[in-house]
Amino acid sequence: MCHASWRERQRHKSFQSTHEPDREEHHGHHERGERGECFMPRHGHHHEEGDRFEARSGFGVRRPLRFLAHKLDLNEKQITELARILDELKTERAQAEVDDRRALAEFSDAVAGDEFDSSKAQSAGERRVQSAAKVRDTLINSLKQIHALLSPEQRQRLAYLIRTGVLAV
Repeated sequence: MCHASWRERQRHKSFQSTHEPDREEHHGHHERGERGECFMPRHGHHHEEGDRFEARSGFGVRRPLRFLAHKLDLNEKQITELARILDELKTERAQAEVDDRRALAEFSDAVAGDEFDSSKAQSAGERRVQSAAKVRDTLINSLKQIHALLSPEQRQRLAYLIRTGVLAV
């Protein structure tokens, strides 16, 4: 956590303890918005890479199901189906991370020897392309399923969240 964020959090803690003594401090590592709600910026905040959900979910928020259920006012049936869709996307992205690590190992093997191993480098490059294509296809399929799941008003809200960068796809 950067010093400015820590200072800001301490200022809010002292304000809350004097003005709102029974309000519990929650989401301690998030910064506060103007009206007191919590938000976590996608870029420029000093979180460890492993602490960010963005890379795993593909939607740029820490808890995409909870966030979308709230923002889109989803019913229980929609929440259940959205959970399944997001789980598939998360699984494919996790597989892409594994493929990327394998590709990096192949690239390093290609340059490690006395002679450059073009076949290993080619294989690593192909692995990356195939993995990216799988993630792309899964993302498109996920968006298609989400579209079918939502009402027209909910679709407009989702489009707004994506367009404004609140959700990253």
